[in-house]
Amino acid sequence: MRYQIEETVGFALAQVCKTHRYAIDGALRGIDDCELRVGQEMLLLQLWREDGVTQSQLGERLMVEPPTVTKMLQRMEGEGMVERRSDSGDARVSRVFLSARGRALEQEVAATWRTVEEQAIAGMSEEERLLLRRLLVQMRQNLCQH
Repeated sequence: MRYQIEETVGFALAQVCKTHRYAIDGALRGIDDCELRVGQEMLLLQLWREDGVTQSQLGERLMVEPPTVTKMLQRMEGEGMVERRSDSGDARVSRVFLSARGRALEQEVAATWRTVEEQAIAGMSEEERLLLRRLLVQMRQNLCQH
């Protein structure tokens, strides 16, 4: 009997991730006067938590390669969301800071994510939502161990 990839949890998860990413991308593009692209809100999230982190720290936290971070930051600098500055102690290190525009996006991005979240979990009880989240966190931990 042939292994049915389409019947696996991983396949369903990949399909959900792809659909969620598409939904978030469309919703983010609906934010007025903003060229925010899917994935960039994750970079902003890191800076909302801790402004002035290094470019390499952003890459580690987002689990993306340095060229990807560089390209994201170039686009976001062009849109006036962030700015890069040399570290005062080591000119080879680049630190990333929110601009006023980047800081101002926090509430709109949160509202956008909340709207997509409500759509995604429609029809689920609170217990089911909590269980799903717990199981997804467990899957991530399992995969990070290898």
